[in-house]
Amino acid sequence: MPDSAEATGGTGDPVSTAPAYRIEDLAHRSGATVRTIRAYQDRGLLPRPERRGRANVYSDAHLARLHQIADLLDRGFTLASIKELLEAWDAGRGLGGVLGLVAEVDGPWSDEEAVRISRAELDERFGGSPDAAAVADAVELGVLEPVPGDEDSFLVPSPQELAVAVELHAAGVPLSAIAGHLRELRGQVEHIAARFLEFTTEYVFARYLDGPHRPTDAEAAEAASLVRRLRPLAQQTVDAELARAMRLLAVRHLRRHLGTDEVTPERSATRTVVLPEETMRAVEGLVGEERAAEFVALAAEREVRARGLDALTSRRVPPSDLGERG
Repeated sequence: MPDSAEATGGTGDPVSTAPAYRIEDLAHRSGATVRTIRAYQDRGLLPRPERRGRANVYSDAHLARLHQIADLLDRGFTLASIKELLEAWDAGRGLGGVLGLVAEVDGPWSDEEAVRISRAELDERFGGSPDAAAVADAVELGVLEPVPGDEDSFLVPSPQELAVAVELHAAGVPLSAIAGHLRELRGQVEHIAARFLEFTTEYVFARYLDGPHRPTDAEAAEAASLVRRLRPLAQQTVDAELARAMRLLAVRHLRRHLGTDEVTPERSATRTVVLPEETMRAVEGLVGEERAAEFVALAAEREVRARGLDALTSRRVPPSDLGERG
């Protein structure tokens, strides 16, 4: 229990009514160990205690600071970063904006809510036969999470992902194949996510992140607002591109198997073409350096199509007819 810090001066007036803690009490209330508290003091993360006689006394301010440190550690900050943030807080610059930005990035990126499922329900959904290897794969992949203290239950972070596995298995896909496909897919999706982050960091967030100092409260709040606006764009883009690719490839795949499509030899995806320097400068002046290659490709494609149309027209309509119409 904390000692009462209330004392009286020579006139009988109270000097302080704030609670005072010994280091053991502070450790108990904060969840940190005595050793950790002393380490934080040595690193400048936690103010030194007040000396009263032979005892070191801690206050609610120390307790609040320990809670702040624990919260920032949970969010993935290093102790060095936490020290900078706390120094900014002590200097009056505030943590609200930065923590708001962290909370926005660290928050859920999906509307799905985790559900709980028993082992018996899980077995039933996958045909009624227990499969320990498949469950182990699902736990490793994070599709299922064990519930501490309950060996017969699991947490399902993404019910949609589990439902997809159920449908694929019902259609005849082995569970081992589903797990292997998910591993491969996850690697590809993580690559897409990394590229989207690089893209948005370069063009949107660099001004908040690349300066010599941490963003101000206002800048961090503005960045958090941008995260909220841009968050759905990655999924919307992937959804649209996946739908386009699935339609294109599914039709091509079906035609190939039905023998209605002529298989064309694979070509290289790109080819280097030498263009005059002044031509490239003119193109860059029109559309910018980053879109010059796209512009040249589209212009060439348009020219090819135009010539194709001219060739078709010349075969269908005799020149004499064209002259009469003129």
